[in-house]
Amino acid sequence: MTTRTYTVTGMACGHCGGFVTEELERVGGVTAVVVDVEGDRVTVTSERELGAAEVRAAVEEAGYELTGVVD
Repeated sequence: MTTRTYTVTGMACGHCGGFVTEELERVGGVTAVVVDVEGDRVTVTSERELGAAEVRAAVEEAGYELTGVVD
């Protein structure tokens, strides 16, 4: 299992977090997604190491921007 936190901009409410969660849960291997809208952070737990491009694509599909990796 791997857990990584990303900075995501553009989220303003719980619905925004829901859209991001929904798209990230579609990525193969993702087992959990925790969104902190106020902190502009998304923590993703997965069965395998995810590439930044995979995560970025899912976040962008939801309509937001991945701007960095926190840890």
